[in-house]
Amino acid sequence: MFAAALAEYSGVAPEPFRDWNDAISAMFHAVRDRAVPVVIDEFPFLSKVSPGLPSIIQRELGPGGSGQESSARLLLCGSAMSAMGKLLSGQAPLRGRASLELVVQPFGYRAASRFWGIDDPQLAVQLHAIVGGTPAYRGDFVDDDTPQGIDDFDSWVARTVLSPRMPLFREARYLLAEESDIRDPALYHAVLAAIAAGNTANGQIASYIGRKADQLAHPLAVLEDCGLVAREPDLFRSNRYRYRIAEPLITFYAAIMRMRWSELERKRAALLWADSRRMFTSKVVGPHFEQLCREYSADVDESVFGAFPSEVGAGVVNDPQNRTQIEIDVVVLAAPADGPRGVLALGEVKWGEVMGVGHISRLVRARDLLAVKGWDTRAAKLACYSGAGFTDELLAAAAADDRILLIDLDQIYAPISTEV
Repeated sequence: MFAAALAEYSGVAPEPFRDWNDAISAMFHAVRDRAVPVVIDEFPFLSKVSPGLPSIIQRELGPGGSGQESSARLLLCGSAMSAMGKLLSGQAPLRGRASLELVVQPFGYRAASRFWGIDDPQLAVQLHAIVGGTPAYRGDFVDDDTPQGIDDFDSWVARTVLSPRMPLFREARYLLAEESDIRDPALYHAVLAAIAAGNTANGQIASYIGRKADQLAHPLAVLEDCGLVAREPDLFRSNRYRYRIAEPLITFYAAIMRMRWSELERKRAALLWADSRRMFTSKVVGPHFEQLCREYSADVDESVFGAFPSEVGAGVVNDPQNRTQIEIDVVVLAAPADGPRGVLALGEVKWGEVMGVGHISRLVRARDLLAVKGWDTRAAKLACYSGAGFTDELLAAAAADDRILLIDLDQIYAPISTEV
């Protein structure tokens, strides 16, 4: 196939190559007069069966190699994140040879809603909580079927995501299977299920699956390298981290599909979905909406929080007097400077709950505790992000105090000037 493609480009009769030594050399020799992109897709799978290929490319790009005089622009592509990352790391043959390393990210949540043709933010959040921003899931994976409004969403989930005849049905399993570093799929699925159930700390995950915490260091590192899990710092507690599943479809699979797979294969999608709707809201949409609110907060300009956000995440504030901890869903920090680190905003997120002044009181308590601990909270805004609205009392409080921000779905999905 490689020989045929090269022959079609050069206009000569195709002749099979003896090996990759000849093939790569011929490729570079064939492209001389103008810059031409030469794309090898799914390179990790190719190099797995031909492990010497990266070294052959390195040699041809080096002194005296055929690539020195060639104008070919060789693009090595692949979807296995960990394998692609290793091509240029450590002592890898191609380290230092690449002029571009590009990780193609999924669409942001605003672009994803436009791509799916969704203009209802309520529907957009729920859809994004399942398929994220991966463009491929819009086409053949669901037979070009899109929800025709919020009233069609439940039916759409049953006839596409939970339907055994749709390619999207097994996609979450395949995402894990294509990563070559994953040797024990059952363990990795268990780790992902633990995170999807709300266990975000190493110790919590270990307890959930019945393992020791030190036994999970390697699986969590592999999942992070694969881009399936993100390790995020607690912005208020040093050396504390939380794990989050980075691929929404895997969260949905782990929370809704994994334990009831046999029922789905018996085509009981509608019944299972009706039974799982509440869990979908609490375990999938709720945490996903929190992440969207953090993304929104990271994208805004200085007009929202009084300065450009430097770091956005989540954090936990210890309250020794009440012997409790206050979890802050959205923490917005100013850029580091001389003196205490500035807190631009503390935010509470609720997807299905109308927010009231009680949520502001909780943020006020956290702000006061942080001030005692040495943080600069003088300019901190108190933000409520809601998917269900705000009480009249809270609306009145926000109208009287510009330090209180009420952020709804329309504002979260409004276009911004920095979006690409």
